[in-house]
Amino acid sequence: MPDAPLGGLTPAAFLREYWQKKPLLIRGALPGFTSPIRPNDLAALACDDDVEARLVLEQGGAYPWELRLGPFTPDDFRSLPPSHWTLLVQEVDRHVPAVAELRDRFRFLPNWRIDDVMVSFATEGGGVGPHIDNYDVFLIQGLGRRRWRIGHEPVLEEHLVPDLDVRILADFAPDAEWVLEPGDLLYLPPRIAHEGVALEPCMTFSVGFRAPSHAELVAGFLEDRLASLDPNLRYGDPDLTPPIHPGMIGPEARAYVRNVLRALVRDDDALDAWFGRFITTPKRGPAYDAYLDDEEAADASEEAPIQPEEVIEVLRAGGRLRRRALSELAFIPHPDGSATLFAAGAAHTVPTDAAWLLTGTEPLDAETLGPFFGNASVMAVVATLIDRGVLAADT
Repeated sequence: MPDAPLGGLTPAAFLREYWQKKPLLIRGALPGFTSPIRPNDLAALACDDDVEARLVLEQGGAYPWELRLGPFTPDDFRSLPPSHWTLLVQEVDRHVPAVAELRDRFRFLPNWRIDDVMVSFATEGGGVGPHIDNYDVFLIQGLGRRRWRIGHEPVLEEHLVPDLDVRILADFAPDAEWVLEPGDLLYLPPRIAHEGVALEPCMTFSVGFRAPSHAELVAGFLEDRLASLDPNLRYGDPDLTPPIHPGMIGPEARAYVRNVLRALVRDDDALDAWFGRFITTPKRGPAYDAYLDDEEAADASEEAPIQPEEVIEVLRAGGRLRRRALSELAFIPHPDGSATLFAAGAAHTVPTDAAWLLTGTEPLDAETLGPFFGNASVMAVVATLIDRGVLAADT
């Protein structure tokens, strides 16, 4: 696994002293860093139907801070003003292996917490205004220079400039200001106000993290539980006795309802299984097919699913498999030596050592996967993950 870009800090020290506590600037976190993607290639990616992309025009648009949503066309870029605009593209790590290698520098954090690498290109003066994010983010300067101004304390209540396409803080009062150059890194905990402005054409790589709200957790869990409840089960009171008062909700009724609801969270195994499926489900678009590129989608629609034997043949010929999105791969081990592998919202039962490998940091090639070539169930799961776009085969 590549070294974490934390300067002289160990991952343990970073997590203990900074993670979700306070900002951190690391000069030269990635010495000699050069952007793994060019601005023109980022623009081309933003023209893909299956890629989430945005343009923010502070000036030169139809109105101040205009937001335009992709997919875009080459003409959209040709008509842009010379300055004060930003292109933002999500999940670039899924599409560009070199960006995935940058993402892998942060594997000291759990897979399911790492959301994606968003890449932004900004012309001089470009930015998205002062704002907050509800999640941790590492901001890596990849090209050119960007001036960052940040606050030091979390914003408890947002006060926004009204009637804008984008969420811009109305009362931003920065405490610190830095100019980042290629290879510099800025870590920001959730809800720290920040503003980045390009001093020249520049690119920034934002490694963002998943942080579901409590409301999302509860809603997701209840939706899952509702699907499994017997619709014929209803409130019952065969031991009902005359009430003290007809308007009173008695203790027996209240206890009955409490028991029904508590039973939903009493099964730890069911709760764990739900969370694994929930937290690995892709955030953007349907699972699996939305993340196939045009060529892969055409192949998937015209050809039979890939077979385990074909996977083995590719690996024996020197190919390897690539994990496309870390947040979609996680597992829970069990005492019997098996594990539940969660991949893009689906669950598979595999040996723990197979789950350890598939979700880990080791390369997926003939050497590491070879011990499982004789395990039909494991290789069937691997083939399924390739079919569904969770893994990609690089030959």
